[in-house]
Order: sequence, then C-alpha cells, then structure tokens
Amino acid sequence: MRHPILAASLLAAALSLAACASTGARSDATPATAGTGVVADDNLNAVLWVQTSAEYRAAAETVYRAAADQLDAALARPDWDALVPSERDNASATAGLKPAVIMDVDETVLDNSPYQARLIRDQAQYSDPTWDLWVAEKKAKAVPGVVDFARAATEKGVTILYLSNRAVHLKEATLANLKAVGMPVASDDVFLGLGTVVPGCEQDGSEKNCRRRLAGQKYRVLMQFGDQLGDFVEVVANTPQGRDGLLEEYGAWFGERWWMLPNPTYGGWEPALFNNDWAQPKAERRDAKWKALEFAN
Repeated sequence: MRHPILAASLLAAALSLAACASTGARSDATPATAGTGVVADDNLNAVLWVQTSAEYRAAAETVYRAAADQLDAALARPDWDALVPSERDNASATAGLKPAVIMDVDETVLDNSPYQARLIRDQAQYSDPTWDLWVAEKKAKAVPGVVDFARAATEKGVTILYLSNRAVHLKEATLANLKAVGMPVASDDVFLGLGTVVPGCEQDGSEKNCRRRLAGQKYRVLMQFGDQLGDFVEVVANTPQGRDGLLEEYGAWFGERWWMLPNPTYGGWEPALFNNDWAQPKAERRDAKWKALEFAN
C-alpha cells in the first residue's frame, strides 16, 4: 500500500447520492449519519464487499485458478515474457533465466481490509504510522486462491517475487506474514519493496518500473499479478484518459500474462479523478468524484 491514497468506493457514493435525492439536499462538506450516530463513509460498502461477499471470494479464486491453468503454456514458450519491452533491456536476454512470477502484496496476496475497517471505525484517513503498525501486527490473511496458485507455481520450479510498495523497512514483518499464511518465500531477496535501490534506474515516486527491470535481469517473468494498473506497467499520466490508453495498449495481456485482482477500496483510479491533488480539502476531492459519476436519465 504505502501511498497517501484514501479509501473510497464510487458504488457507496452512488448509494449515498440516491439517499440524498430521497431525503432532500444537504452539504457534502459535513459528514452525514445513518440515523444511528454512525458517520457515513464512502468506503463502507467496498470493505464490506471484500470481507463478507461470496462474490469477492469467487472473483479472486477465478483469477488464480485461470492463471494456474496457463502456467504450463507460459513455461513451454521461451519467448513468453510478462514485462513490457521498455522494461527489459534486451528481449532475447530471457534465454536461460529462471522462471518467476511477480506478485504485488497488498490486496493481491494479503488482505488488508481489517486496516481499512479501522479507518472507517475511527473516521480516519490513511497514514504511514497507522499503516506501519498494522503491518507489524502480521495479521493480514491471504487473498482467496493465492496460496494454491503459489504452491502450484513453486512445484513447477517458478519463483514467487513480491514486488510491493510496502517500504523496505517493513520487509521482515511482511515476509513473516507471507510465511504465516502459507506463501512460499524462497529467500529474503524475493521481496522488492519501495526504496529498493536499482542501479542506473531512477524511481519516480511509488512507480514499480525500476524494480520490474531489476527482476527481469535475473528471471524470465511469466506472469504479473496486481490490483492496480501500476502493478503491471508504468503509469506516466495518471488521468482517466492516460489509464484508459494503457489498457487499450496492453489489454490483450490481461488473462494471459497479467492478472488483475478486484480492489474497490483504494487505488490510483481515485486521485486520477481530482488531478492527483491530495492537498485539496476532502470536500473538494469528493465533489470531483461526484462529478465523475454517470447518471441514468
């Protein structure tokens, strides 16, 4: 996670809008209540969906089962590569490299919805201190389906690499949590956290392109798994148009080399709606999200 992205759900916002229409207009600058003293939160439905719905579990397991079915085909083709050409110095350099898959950690391997639930309960926003404390607890559970996939991949000689925006100082706690849920950890080197030094490559904020290039120097990357577009390719322009352009360019890779996990609780899609300006007051950011909604006539 390790970024100042606030949890949000446009679905919850849409439901709140419907409630406003039936009860009369109100200012979005002040929090609404549900009539029980509970402050409304845009992220409530999203976190509940992850924690309680059969649909979330089915979606995650579908992704990992489908990916497992592709492993043999990926291993059999020497030209199969899940890194975009710009992130591999030499396309032919994969010959002889050991096979690996790159996996994001948060909401791809580990489920951090209890942390999100705490933010809702405490009427709080994401912060590095509260996040670090949560990671130190090592209580995150595995995303449905991921352990079975990882074990199947390991049995075929595939190394699991954890390319995460958890900072490098969280490495020990993260690896301990991964081992606790049954994920294979071949060595300490399989964790490529935020702050990993990649010689000759300058990292831009939390973008992962440098660390993907580092992984590609040692491994033939068969697949990538994530819950954000930036887990697969560098997002140069974090705008709705820029993100849509990347999807159009690499859309055919999904379901073959790239595998996207559902995460409605936070992500780069949200700040793309308000010009990536977290310094704006919350009411202004929320207003920009309202304006991005499409309404039925």
